[in-house]
Amino acid sequence: MSERTDRLNELARKQKTVGLTEEEKAEQARLRAEFRAIFRANFGLTLDNTVIETPDGKTHKLERQKK
Repeated sequence: MSERTDRLNELARKQKTVGLTEEEKAEQARLRAEFRAIFRANFGLTLDNTVIETPDGKTHKLERQKK
C-alpha cells in the first residue's frame, strides 16, 4: 500500500476510537479526494482497454456514453 492509503487508514481508525481534530478531518477529506481521483483515472483506463466479444465471435471496444 502507499503512504497515502496507510495514512488514510490510520485516520479512519483514529476517527472510530478517539476522534479527529479539525486539521486531521481536513487531511482525511483531502486524502479521500485524491484517492477517488486516482481510482477514477485507473478505472477509466481499465474500461478503455476492455473488449467485448459478441456471441458471433466479433470483438469491439467499449464506447463512452455521451452525456
